[in-house]
Amino acid sequence: MPESLAGKVAIVTGGGSGIGAAVVASLTDAGVTCHAIGRRGPVKLDVTDQPAVQRFVDSLDQLDILVCAAGDNVPRRRLEEITPDVWNHLIAVNLSGAFYFINAGLHKLREARGDVLLIGSVSGQWPDLSGPAYAASKAGMSALAAAAGFEEHMNGVRFSVIKPGLVNTQLLLKRPSPPTPEVAEAMLRPEDVAEACVMLLKLPRRAHVPELTILPTRLQSLGKTSVPYPTPAPE
Repeated sequence: MPESLAGKVAIVTGGGSGIGAAVVASLTDAGVTCHAIGRRGPVKLDVTDQPAVQRFVDSLDQLDILVCAAGDNVPRRRLEEITPDVWNHLIAVNLSGAFYFINAGLHKLREARGDVLLIGSVSGQWPDLSGPAYAASKAGMSALAAAAGFEEHMNGVRFSVIKPGLVNTQLLLKRPSPPTPEVAEAMLRPEDVAEACVMLLKLPRRAHVPELTILPTRLQSLGKTSVPYPTPAPE
């Protein structure tokens, strides 16, 4: 039997848009009380502000689920274009922010025998045009989930990283050359990734999926990058 999520409490970073917002909607439908963190979310909090993160997590009486979906990228993303400020920004938002929430909430997550889901990317595994800074931050998410899960499984805390391929979100607007409408139509939707999150969370406590890769069927296959974009076959 799937585990019931009703009555649980979750923090979802990046919860105001894209994948994070879709996760909030899916968890709320499952009976979870969600605190959506984001620039456009109900809880407006900068994930790179460690003291503010600590204060917010400390204000909660319960924390069962942490989903770290906050992320950013920049148009000028090639190695020769990346400045130290850009590098520091992307690592801070995409990777350090996740650590700050884990660090602040670990005691509560242990008490709840809870779950941490980190939204990574296939860009952290395969070379593509997402840029070295973005790729490094997402590779770090995978390593963080693996190492944390190695340490915390005996405490009952499950750490998983979900690595989507191309997802049709507002982050696409920051690409140097946005995909064509036909390619965008064939991409994953945020709700596809949210459904994968809910599936992992509903697994019986005896079961754990450390990492899950989810791809758009007509655009990518395991190990295949998104460059050049293929033209989807007609229906």
